[in-house]
Amino acid sequence: MRNKSSNPQAVGRIVLAATILGSSMAFIDGTVVNVALPALQNALHASIADVQWVVESYALMLAALLLVGGSLGDLLGRRKVYVFGIAVFAAASAGCGMAPNIELLIRARSIQGVGAALLVPGSLALITASFPEETRGRAIGTWSGFSAITTAIGPVIGGWLIEYSTWRWVFFLNLPLALAVILLSAKVPESRNENASHHLDLPGALLETLGLGGVTYALIEWPSRARHGGHLVYVAAVLGIAALAGFVAVEHRSRVPMVSLQLFRSRNFTGANLLTLFLYASLGGLMFFFPMDLIQIQHYTATQAGASFLPFVAIMFGLSRWAGALVARYGSRIPLTVGPLVAACGIALFAIVPQGRSYWTTFFPAVVVMGLGMAISVAPLTTTVMNAVPESESGLASGINNAVSRLASLLAVAVFGAVLVAVFNHSLDQSLDRLALNPNVRAQIDAARPLLAAAQNPNPMVQHAIAESFVSGYRFVIWIATSLAALSAIAAWLIIEPGSNAIAKRV
Repeated sequence: MRNKSSNPQAVGRIVLAATILGSSMAFIDGTVVNVALPALQNALHASIADVQWVVESYALMLAALLLVGGSLGDLLGRRKVYVFGIAVFAAASAGCGMAPNIELLIRARSIQGVGAALLVPGSLALITASFPEETRGRAIGTWSGFSAITTAIGPVIGGWLIEYSTWRWVFFLNLPLALAVILLSAKVPESRNENASHHLDLPGALLETLGLGGVTYALIEWPSRARHGGHLVYVAAVLGIAALAGFVAVEHRSRVPMVSLQLFRSRNFTGANLLTLFLYASLGGLMFFFPMDLIQIQHYTATQAGASFLPFVAIMFGLSRWAGALVARYGSRIPLTVGPLVAACGIALFAIVPQGRSYWTTFFPAVVVMGLGMAISVAPLTTTVMNAVPESESGLASGINNAVSRLASLLAVAVFGAVLVAVFNHSLDQSLDRLALNPNVRAQIDAARPLLAAAQNPNPMVQHAIAESFVSGYRFVIWIATSLAALSAIAAWLIIEPGSNAIAKRV
């Protein structure tokens, strides 16, 4: 239900301003924190597992509760839930900025993820409720464009703050934005879905959170606990898999499921979400480890690292309208095959470019090629998801696809981290064996292994071995990311129907 206003244009501008600023908080946080990781790792003496949890605790709660957040907005009021999510996000951001140790930072990040799960679905829902159908597309386009710009600028500003002040300002930056959103939202009309079910799928949400949490814990903690306390990792993995199996069973039997499994009867919907899982896992893993390579190995400043992906965002922004028309012209399968293949080529360039040379001759071409591939992929992917289901299910379909993309990054950081640690340790063992160090020195080096590239040693040969071992692990996971991007193209070609660009029949 949409509330009327005597001045709809003024209200529309306020809605756009509130939703752009609010969603930008979550988008910026998803990128700028990666730039801050090396700085907070050094400041808080955090291991690679701790750093992973800084990202994963946020991503876990966001992925698990995203659909619940959308349902709460429909039921209780979209503006009310959106503002509450902003307030939770801001309070947790303050907690992150003031955290005296890594443990409290991780806890604050998980609360931040809860706030994001409430505000992220609310932004588009408020636009949909506040704009009539004839102007809604333009409003969403404006929201997308400005959100892309703020997402691009955020890491640069965050990098500058890290370089000239402290990593804590990355989180404090959210506070004035949150205050502006809350003040603007006072003039946003309330809306809700009067036909929304009063039944929330809380068992499904709980099982999904426990399942993802157990699997993520097992993947992140396995490298450090495999030899000591490994039974806890195995128990977490088994319980996590069991909870996810229970989640599927609950969703299958629920009257009002959080994830409607019937939507997956559509080949296009299934293929698009499988592509999303592989492609965004590839992108999420790269985005996590690339700033570490730039800052800790290449010795880029935080500002330079934050600016390194500006060409990517510029290409996405500049080509989004052109890419959106590809489905109407060629169908879904061709752009969703070509785009990920081009992205895979760009990701592969990150693995083969030489270290220690100019950004413009090494990483810039990789960023440009990957950006072109993602630009070809993203708009057709969204169109395919929305066209694959009846219009009445479009909101749920969009929410599921958004959750899948978040889930992909969540799993990628955990899996890639475990692989990188394994390759790092193997490579470092080989290098240290050749150096024939005395047992005391070797023990000191072994104690610093969890820091990966952040580990410091006065012996230049040992320091070189640490850097080379990290690069070996980094390149290994980039090749995995390349394979996943290529696999997403294969999934699109095999599953998505050729020439499919029409609205789906009812499932």
